[in-house]
Amino acid sequence: MIDLLELDQMLPFVLQRDNVACYEDGVVLIGDRRKYPFSKEFVRCEDVESVAQAIENMVTQGGGPWIAAVFAMVMAAKKVESKPHQEALDYLLKAKERLIKTRPTNTAMARRLGDTLSVVKKAQDEGISIEKALLVWIKKLRDKAYESYAIRSRLGADLIEDGDGILTMCFAETAFILAMAMAKKDGKNIHVYTPETRPYLQGARLTAPSLHELEIPVQIITDNMPAFVMSQGKIQKYFTAADLITMDGHVVNKIGTFQNAIAAHYHHIPYFVFMWGPDFESPDRESVVIEYRDPAEIRSCRGTPTTIDDIEAYYPAFDITPPHLVAGVITRHGILSPYDLRPHFEKELSKE
Repeated sequence: MIDLLELDQMLPFVLQRDNVACYEDGVVLIGDRRKYPFSKEFVRCEDVESVAQAIENMVTQGGGPWIAAVFAMVMAAKKVESKPHQEALDYLLKAKERLIKTRPTNTAMARRLGDTLSVVKKAQDEGISIEKALLVWIKKLRDKAYESYAIRSRLGADLIEDGDGILTMCFAETAFILAMAMAKKDGKNIHVYTPETRPYLQGARLTAPSLHELEIPVQIITDNMPAFVMSQGKIQKYFTAADLITMDGHVVNKIGTFQNAIAAHYHHIPYFVFMWGPDFESPDRESVVIEYRDPAEIRSCRGTPTTIDDIEAYYPAFDITPPHLVAGVITRHGILSPYDLRPHFEKELSKE
């Protein structure tokens, strides 16, 4: 039995459940990752549009958007609680579509938002509060997610050997940070290297401070240093999360993940990905919709211009790593070859 309270206490401030996002008194509070680690603040959202804008403006990222988004649906449900059933469903459908547009690459969020409508319809049929029904469903969903994090983190920690140097990319969030915490608790001496991850600096602002808070040795490197650091023999494992994995094993993650995987492969360093499993609706790389963000974001850093506005820029937010560069996908069912995801999960899906 996994103790979720104990699990929460093993995590840094920014990843503790209610600090990611929560629903209080009819509003959504989202932990502002743009301000961390310099301050611990929350953005208060009183309607669906403000949640959508918070997600788009990188108030939260990684696993945070889906949590904020489903709480936004609770807020929307409360607003139409007394409306006729179809009118309420139409309103919630529009809310769902608005929230999905905030993260087109993150199909897991789209699925969960779709599931909220099923919960709403069931609550309407049973004549119970749709707000309360959604909150009960979200608690069960989050509990299940954190139980999955614990399983995957344990598998990841067991891959680590005493003395390992570990490279990550962006903010691999709960499964990765928890795996590092478990490895430390096991008595393993580890050292993590995290690229800064321009232009939002998730590695510098989120990954590094989270590990530092847990007293895990960590060093920040720039995004163009991983291959050289590997060549020095400082890195033995490469771990990331994934925003999406296709059924045929392509890993979609923060831009820069792919180039690090190429360098790791060249240096015979295994690359492992933390993910619950593949996206059933993404059969291959051609099915992936890559999010392109405002190019203006890479002409500056933390509000300071780094070039002149007249120069064009290009900003795909994610890249795609092919399966032959991936040593294993760390799932709730074990560590699987990316080539085995389709047969394994299709078999699991057929049991449901």
